[in-house]
Amino acid sequence: MPSLRIIFAGTPDFAASALIALIGSAHEVVAVYTQPDRPAGRGRKLRASPVKEVALEHKLPVLQPNNLKEAETQDELRSFNADVMVVAAYGLILPQVVLDIPRLGCLNIHASLLPHWRGAAPIQRAIAAGDKESGITIMQMNAGLDTGDILQLTSCPITDKDSGGDLHDRLAEIGAKAILETLNNLDGGKLKPTMQNDSLAIYAHKLNKKEAIINWQDSAKNIERLIRAFNPWPVAFTYLNDKTLRIWQAQALAENSELEAGTVIRCDKKGIDISCGEGALRLLKLQPSGSKAMDVASFMNGHAKQLPVGSLLTSTPSV
Repeated sequence: MPSLRIIFAGTPDFAASALIALIGSAHEVVAVYTQPDRPAGRGRKLRASPVKEVALEHKLPVLQPNNLKEAETQDELRSFNADVMVVAAYGLILPQVVLDIPRLGCLNIHASLLPHWRGAAPIQRAIAAGDKESGITIMQMNAGLDTGDILQLTSCPITDKDSGGDLHDRLAEIGAKAILETLNNLDGGKLKPTMQNDSLAIYAHKLNKKEAIINWQDSAKNIERLIRAFNPWPVAFTYLNDKTLRIWQAQALAENSELEAGTVIRCDKKGIDISCGEGALRLLKLQPSGSKAMDVASFMNGHAKQLPVGSLLTSTPSV
């Protein structure tokens, strides 16, 4: 197995897992590209990405251009004389000139079974849609959005308990193993690239906080999936009067109620049951405005008066 010179490009924790695997392999990571430091936390201080933190810990060159369109930036990338560029949740578009620089091109670690769920949020969209399976695709990148030839597919089941965070962590581990397997076969002609069937493509739009507002007219099953998909971000929420109530964990119930959707049917330390457009939803872990997330028993001990039977949860604050 030949040792390859690798440029790595990625930003969040998902990408950091792959970078750690590459650093520990027989291959050589010659440079790491990641997004510029961003303000974070209450103090809005600049924070390095998880990928940058890993790279600095291992004393690797770190580059953080705002884009890859400038000739000077492209010349710098070219100077590393890389065999291949590995990309995982980088967040910047790679122009065709950049895709052509490494001898073996650019490979992407994508968190879905392409062509399903192309785009920015494949993990969360798969859970919200009720998919039973996800996985990792190692793709030979082209100028399209996740449209390149497939080099390797590794599937992963989605359970009825998986949150977005749970599936993210499993796929990050799978992706790290898959990229090593692909690289080990990349330079020997053992891989057979497979074109994607564009007619089967589904686009996974970027998440936004407005989508996290619970619509109680929806079915309990759909709401429960949304809650799991949006945990740990952006976290599904509803309004109790003029205050937000974030929902971290819930269970769909088969029972139906004649009460208005969003009405509290019953409250005890087992759960808080809410009527929905179809079925009912039992809240198991929630976060009142100004408080930390807590299980329902803790909520009932300290906040039960805020949410008595008959209360109405809504999609907009009461004025």
